Amino acid sequence: MATGELTHSSTAVDEEPGYGAAVTSSGRISAAKMYEPAGPISPFTTQQLARLDEALTLASRETGLDFSVYLGDLGEDTRAAAEALLTSTDNPADSVVVAVSPGQRAIEIVTGSLARHRLPDRGAKLAVASMVASFKEGDLVGGLVNALRMLSDQAGAPQH
Repeated sequence: MATGELTHSSTAVDEEPGYGAAVTSSGRISAAKMYEPAGPISPFTTQQLARLDEALTLASRETGLDFSVYLGDLGEDTRAAAEALLTSTDNPADSVVVAVSPGQRAIEIVTGSLARHRLPDRGAKLAVASMVASFKEGDLVGGLVNALRMLSDQAGAPQH
């Protein structure tokens, strides 16, 4: 039926339809089913999302850089995927993307052309090491929050 095909049965329905169902004049069974909302889309609880949002907001506010976190599959070339995420931001030059693919056990931190001057590779490597340690303990949000704090401390205040 879902494909749009209409089928008719020439035989009468022998059984009485179950609770919430009725046989229509065409012989089709129409059934009412209880609405069940889809399961959680996010791997995070509301409190964890609030922590992550606060860390992103503070990091961006304190540094003047646009921090983003991506959690999901990065494909075969994880670095290229992370760089593509960076270019999709509103202001790629002043952006920092932390891309994590738990299934691939991959972490990429990509900085824009201006952000790169304020956030050296050494700082990014320390943040990655911190995330790995937290992830091994099963603390995904804690690892991301701590990494954002480390990155914002490393970048410092905006230079005017």
